[in-house]
Amino acid sequence: MEGREIMQQYRLIFGSAERCPELADGTVHLVVSSPPYFNAPFDYPDLFPSYEAYLEMMRRVARELFRVLAEGRIACIVCDDVLVKGIRYPIVADLTRVFMEAGFRYRDRIVWLKPEGYIRISRRSGVLLQHPYPLYFYPDNVQESVLIFQKGRFDYGSVPKEVREGSRIDTSEFQNSKWYLNVWQITNVLPLQGRLEEGVAAFPEELVRRLILLFSHVGEIVLDPFLGSGTTMKVARLLGRSCIGYEIDLELLPIIQAKVGMASAYFWDEAEFAVVVRDDARHLRTWLSDQVKQRRSVARNAKGKANKPQ
Repeated sequence: MEGREIMQQYRLIFGSAERCPELADGTVHLVVSSPPYFNAPFDYPDLFPSYEAYLEMMRRVARELFRVLAEGRIACIVCDDVLVKGIRYPIVADLTRVFMEAGFRYRDRIVWLKPEGYIRISRRSGVLLQHPYPLYFYPDNVQESVLIFQKGRFDYGSVPKEVREGSRIDTSEFQNSKWYLNVWQITNVLPLQGRLEEGVAAFPEELVRRLILLFSHVGEIVLDPFLGSGTTMKVARLLGRSCIGYEIDLELLPIIQAKVGMASAYFWDEAEFAVVVRDDARHLRTWLSDQVKQRRSVARNAKGKANKPQ
């Protein structure tokens, strides 16, 4: 390191990660991301014309991630099956197949368990309370999957000793917080009114923190191809990693800037930050918010009519 610290670098690229010409082959050390959950009714309503179109988009992204990821390195994909208009789409199974077809090895799956009180959507289990008979059971979902893929095999001897020691994991926290299990209990982020993440489906910083600590070294590059509100970039900065984020929605720029801490003068002393806006960037947040409001309004009206005495 020539006796000096290397300045962390952060690149925010507004455009689709279906193509990443800004990144050379094998230059990324870790991928951490949560792709859109197809047309999830309270996050991405009608964003994709069909489920096959969604999967085709993910196939292109997976191939690019395989290209830019260094040999032996890890891609962590946070996802879950989604229920849209009464049809359940097997996103976890399909994305596992998509990434394996792109060349990745399926290494592990972590179950992210949320508190019961943090269920965002209506409790489907209530159907059985209204109809206490067989075949009326629909469970409430309190988990998501963290799919862990690897590109080839990692050469543990390729990391300099000082870098490896500087990235040492706190084994006390590892044991006390039960990171060693394949079920992690972490509170999720609700996109409530007044929060920075209002209207944005963000994953918790603790989830990202564990993945970055477990699968990368200090000074390395973390890539999030679906950056969203900027959680991955914020946590990467706090942990001494550089970060590159792709995000299609240009309306999220001020949220990302606030979350990463770009308003702080200290940020510019310790890091370099660049924003690239490509021709394929879009303005989605306002449109998606309007779609969600319309769906909630329709749901409330339907409920009101159902409860009105005949």
